[in-house]
Order: sequence, then C-alpha cells, then structure tokens
Amino acid sequence: MRNILVRGLGVVLPPLLTILVLIWAWKTIETYVLRPTEWVVQEGLVWGAEYFDGTLSTVPEGAVPEPGGGFSTYTLFGYSKYVPDPTGRRYLPKEIVDTVNENADQFGIDAKPLVSANAYWHRYIQISWMQRKYVVPVFLIVFLTVLYFMGRLFTFRLGRWFFRGFDGAILRIPFVNKVYGSVKQVTDFAFSEREIEFNNVVAVQYPSKGIWSLGFVTGNSVRQLHDATGEEMMSVLMPTSPMPMTGFTVTVRRSDTIDIDMTIDEAIQFVVSCGVVVPPNQRINGTPNNKPRPTGKFRDGAVILPANPQTEPSGDPSTV
Repeated sequence: MRNILVRGLGVVLPPLLTILVLIWAWKTIETYVLRPTEWVVQEGLVWGAEYFDGTLSTVPEGAVPEPGGGFSTYTLFGYSKYVPDPTGRRYLPKEIVDTVNENADQFGIDAKPLVSANAYWHRYIQISWMQRKYVVPVFLIVFLTVLYFMGRLFTFRLGRWFFRGFDGAILRIPFVNKVYGSVKQVTDFAFSEREIEFNNVVAVQYPSKGIWSLGFVTGNSVRQLHDATGEEMMSVLMPTSPMPMTGFTVTVRRSDTIDIDMTIDEAIQFVVSCGVVVPPNQRINGTPNNKPRPTGKFRDGAVILPANPQTEPSGDPSTV
C-alpha cells in the first residue's frame, strides 16, 4: 500500500509542482508588474479624460439647465449632458454615470466607493477600456516584446556596458549585494547561455580514493602541469548538490578519470536531485544487494574492521 502511494506521488508531483511554479510565477508578475502598470495606465487615462472636459468644476456660460441640477453644453466631443457628482461640487457627463450604474454588479464590496467624479471615471475606465479579458493579452504581448528587445539590446556592446555598470552599482550596496548576487547566480544558470563549454561527463575519485564524483570536463588544464607530470591532464568542474551553479575546479590525470555515458543535462539533473534521478541507460536493474555491512571494534581509540564481513550480529558491546 505504501509503495503504491509513493509511486502515485511520483507520478502526480512533477506535473503538480510544475503547475504550482507557473502559477507562482504568474502571481508574482501580476502583483509586481501587471497591477502597477495597470494602475499607472488607468491614472493616465482618468487624468486625460478629466482634463479634456470630462469633469467640470463650474457651469460654463451658455449651458442649458436640466432637471436634477445638471445642464447641457458643448464640449470638445460635442453636445453633452452633465450631472453633479456625489459631492455636488463638480459635474461629469451623464452617460458616464449611467454606464457605471448599469454595470454596478460587476464590482464587489471591495471596490472603491463612488464618492466623487474621479471615482466614477476610474470605474468607467475599468468597464469600458480596461477589462481583464483585454488587459491580460495586451500586457503579455507588450511584456514579451519588451523582454525580446531588452535581450537584443544587451547582446550589443552598449547594452552589455550598461548592464555591467548596473550590476556593479547594485553589488556595492551592503546586504542588497548578497541577495542580488545569489539570485543572479540562479537566474544566470537557469536562463542564460552557458559561457563555459562542457566537453563531456567524467567520474573522478574525489575527495579521496574510492569515492567517485561526477564532473564536467572544461579543458586540458595548463601546460606547466602537463610538462611537470609527463602525463595528459584535464580540467574538471566539480558541481555541488543541489545547486550545480556552484562548485570548484580540479586538475587530474586523464588516466585517473572514467568517461560516463551521460549528457550534460542528465548529469545536471543527477546532481540537482542528489543522485536520485539517474538516466535510464545508467540504472542498475534488479534488487539491491542487502548483504550485511562489516562491523568494527573500538581498540585504542581506533576502529578496527574485520577481514571478512560478519553475517551475524556480535554480542560484543564494543562492536559498532
């Protein structure tokens, strides 16, 4: 039962986590990019509408009075009827008020109260010009277009110079440079083209003999080491788990390495998963060997291992 549940989780979790990551990314973009942009655009539209006779503070000369305290007059957009706003000190077009009142059910209890002409214009802009079914597609098109041209810009010399200057300025700010540097490492590894060219995947006995670690061959090391040892050397980048964008470089003899039949991406997945994700061509079929491991004894402050593995537990309390 437990094994079946674990296998079910193994099938469900990858797509579920992928969907959750995408939802989180969209929520982040919506909160910190879409909504501020939407607010700026809406404020600009409301200001423009009110500036071009959308809201009047006084009754203009020649206006024709209307029942209810309003009036009719000529504006830049033709003959219009104006009615007082909730404060009674300003006037706005009657068609704006009618449109907002007819669509009042589209807004919940958290919506801004209609206490002024400005509030009516905000509600009208949302209803007529900035509905979400129009705003989101337009935002995505503009956002992706901006990302594309920014990427093109920073591939040229002027863009790279500006980007390096910006990085340098951010990295001089205390505390902020720590957060920015860490985030930049992750984004550079995930989204940027790798500047380091990996040749192939090898296994190296590191950090000690008998312990094998995967690494990426990056080159033939330096000539002086080759001349000093008289053997062919190679530079190997040893990634660390579970963040392969960090690591260190070692120089080893080519004869001390084993070429592994894995792609770079497969090796990265192996490192990120801490050895859990193994490529199909490298998996060991069959059940694992459950032979008991050898036990040792404490003697003079050292652990002494027997010559042959014990098959039965010892009654000696010094056995470990």
